[in-house]
Amino acid sequence: MVAISTANAQVIKQPLSVQYGALGAYSKNFSDIFSATSNQASLAQLKTAGFAVYGEKRFLLEELSNYAAVVAIPASSGVFGFEADYFGSAEFNENELGILYGRKVTRNIDIGTKFNYYSLRIPGYGSATAINFEAGLIFHLTDKLHAGLHTYNPASSKLGKNTREQLASVYRLGIGYEVSETTFVSAEVVKQQNQPVSINAGFQYNFQKNIFIRTGVSTLTSNSYAAVGLQLSFARIDVSASYHPQLGFTPGLLLLFKLKKEDKI
Repeated sequence: MVAISTANAQVIKQPLSVQYGALGAYSKNFSDIFSATSNQASLAQLKTAGFAVYGEKRFLLEELSNYAAVVAIPASSGVFGFEADYFGSAEFNENELGILYGRKVTRNIDIGTKFNYYSLRIPGYGSATAINFEAGLIFHLTDKLHAGLHTYNPASSKLGKNTREQLASVYRLGIGYEVSETTFVSAEVVKQQNQPVSINAGFQYNFQKNIFIRTGVSTLTSNSYAAVGLQLSFARIDVSASYHPQLGFTPGLLLLFKLKKEDKI
């Protein structure tokens, strides 16, 4: 059972949604509420309360379904939010619930943090839980150039009370450049415990104000993805697809909604 937990407890941190969210995190004009799934400091740029839901069926397998939901509300003291993640099926699943917070420290520095309750469930074998946290920083070096770092579970929380099993720690270093009002490029270096270093790179181009495309690649998994987004007055719809040369396609759908008009804080 220990070997099974070790192999799968790390999967929830590497769905397509993590790469997709990371693309807009290191920017001002291209970030959104879903960027908080990769770096909570990006919440500091959020001016409008809203929520986002994402779903993907990895390699078209029901057993590898992944879902994420985020809600965030700006306040005078920062931006508060909640995130829920689910991976797996009835036979095996991982869940994580988290409370998010992000705010501006100075004009050029944003910070963010998230406190998580993680659970792993295998029917017939039982379940285990862990409490962990993550934290992030984003530096706005210029109006167009942005960089940051993020850590997930740096304390290596134990999975359950009577086990030596630990959740994997993940460290990210990212950078983004707003080439123009319509074009943005981003890259990040990711080091997950007991895994090789990975580089995630992405690109976004806005054809017009309400239509854009995104594309990116992850070197660790040899995954590439592409997406088309449609911006409406009250919502945004992103249809994405990831491809692995051996395992095949992963379709995904992201929906973002505004809960109220922009707050002036």
